[in-house]
Amino acid sequence: MEVVIVPDAAAGGELIATAIADLLTRKPDALLGVATGSTPLPIYQALAAKVRSGAVDASRARICQLDEYVGLPPGHPESYRSVVLREVVAPLGLSESSFMGPDGSAADITAACADYDRALAAAGGVDLQLLGIGTDGHIGFNEPCSSLASRTRIKTLTEQTRIDNARFFDDDIDQVPHHVITQGIGTILDARHLVLLATGAGKAEAVAATVEGPVAALVPASALQLHPHATVVVDEAAAAGLKLGDYFRATYAAKPHWQGL
Repeated sequence: MEVVIVPDAAAGGELIATAIADLLTRKPDALLGVATGSTPLPIYQALAAKVRSGAVDASRARICQLDEYVGLPPGHPESYRSVVLREVVAPLGLSESSFMGPDGSAADITAACADYDRALAAAGGVDLQLLGIGTDGHIGFNEPCSSLASRTRIKTLTEQTRIDNARFFDDDIDQVPHHVITQGIGTILDARHLVLLATGAGKAEAVAATVEGPVAALVPASALQLHPHATVVVDEAAAAGLKLGDYFRATYAAKPHWQGL
């Protein structure tokens, strides 16, 4: 696991967007796994700016979803499909045909989960998966004590996660669904490169447990320690709890340019 400490969210967004641009240069039809929420927005904004300037051609890129609410009507503005189309697919100039995600309104949710896992494999696997982290250490919607071998499945959200997400539903927790489809931790670990971005002091405890704590289902993000190519990008506030912060700064400063992110 590589830990990169950046000054702020904008710097983290630019760093990760550059890594995605480099990937698309090497592999124009790369499958990019995207996360939702406010944290990854600087990544998408920086990447869209590179596309507009001609610095990168994303026309053949493919986008896949990390998770989806269960039970929201099709086209609901806060369904993750709608969010990804609005914040990622459209700004990159892609068509909806480049996008794939689980069906949260399916009559048979269990079958929809299995179908999505198979679809990811049939697409050749995820080349780079973006991740955020919850204040309790969850990734995707793999809440604490999720199996580290889990596949795409339905999960019940914790009360804390519903509270955290109420800001997207007019601060009304009653509008936040109780269930989601999420890529499982095992599914996430199948991606070739995992990139987690965390910003703000509220994520410091979860970041420290993820990076420096034991691998444990209690902190689902700690499973990134098991991946051969996992990158954790954090701003100074989110890095505040790291005992090895100075070491991480020194190793990144000395990193050969040819290694990339």
